[in-house]
Amino acid sequence: MYLVESKAGAIVCMLFSLLFLGTWPALLTLLERRGRLPQHTYLDYTITNLVAATLIAFTVGEIGTNSMKQPNFLTQLSQVQDNWPSVLFAIAGGVVLSLGNLSTQYAWAFVGLSVTEVITASITVVIGTTLNYYLDDRINKAEILFPGVGCFLIAVCLGSAVHASNAADNKEKLEYFSNDSNNGVGRKDVTDSKRTNTNTVDMNDLENGEEKAKAGTALFLIEVENKRAMKVFGKSTYIGLAITFFGGACLSLFSPAFNLSTNDQLHTLKDGVPHLSVYAAFFYFSVSSSLLAMILNFTFLYRPVLNAPKSSLMCYVNDWDGRGWGFLAGLLSGFGNGLQFMGGQAAGYAAADAVQALPLVSTFWGVLLFGEYRRSSGRTYTLLAGMLFMFIAAVAILMASAGERK
Repeated sequence: MYLVESKAGAIVCMLFSLLFLGTWPALLTLLERRGRLPQHTYLDYTITNLVAATLIAFTVGEIGTNSMKQPNFLTQLSQVQDNWPSVLFAIAGGVVLSLGNLSTQYAWAFVGLSVTEVITASITVVIGTTLNYYLDDRINKAEILFPGVGCFLIAVCLGSAVHASNAADNKEKLEYFSNDSNNGVGRKDVTDSKRTNTNTVDMNDLENGEEKAKAGTALFLIEVENKRAMKVFGKSTYIGLAITFFGGACLSLFSPAFNLSTNDQLHTLKDGVPHLSVYAAFFYFSVSSSLLAMILNFTFLYRPVLNAPKSSLMCYVNDWDGRGWGFLAGLLSGFGNGLQFMGGQAAGYAAADAVQALPLVSTFWGVLLFGEYRRSSGRTYTLLAGMLFMFIAAVAILMASAGERK
């Protein structure tokens, strides 16, 4: 099997992982805002996520010579009776990852893509990185690593402030629009209004013969709410934040569990039994994650949560609108997780947690695709800039702490 052994190779894996893991949430959010049911999208995502893990296992996991000390994927697959404790850790990691990802999928609708990713990523790094540092016998440089963790802590505080400020901006836009409507302000008056950006309509931007609201305006917010699968207007943002923090707690445990499965720090394996390879562990990890996700989402088809509409298996099978994006999201997530683990096995899983700075990528997609933070206040922009700066610093510092596993 192929192993990443150099620090440079590990950093390359981390950077690609950061790009992939920051992009797939944007694709799922895009589909939800277009009205596709999250149950349908997540089932598509789950299928290709498992496909990605299987491809990695049967290709990279089979490259090179097969030895007793470093057996290939198929060899270890037949030795499950010897390394079942490590397999259980990998399965546990997959379970908490699935719960975390599923939670964030619903949290996006309540608090937005950027804030959800900021909070969950920061919790993951603060808890997960600390656990991985001690599990990896401190191969990462603590004097560099933990200042990076501090940057994530600052980022989560700024992320919460960004959400509060942006929510206040949106509330002000909607209240102004409502007052204008109650006072009899027509569409033309709204268009001609120069006093505010809250209700501007671009009359030259027509889509299917209808006026399209500019991103960041009150009309845009109402348009998004009318199209999306989950209706969240009037719902407490505390619900979204509670789901977000639960998701972050789950996601903080998947990397330490994976670390335990590949390095056996608790000495659960018998003498002479080789450690579970990163590819075998990733396969078990992905199977458990995908299985739980399928069970939960099939249940949610008939018993939806958080105001999502009901559906059925037949409706899902016949729903091809946006299915390609759901499949792509699963592939990106699968390859992103695989690259994170390959880099972590080489340079330490604590340093590999730098990929949790995925809000750098997801915020870019949030602004580009969804119009998040458009026409917001100067305070919101200042907080957003500070949040992104802290993430850039955190990525650089955590990657600089990378060590080399002996």
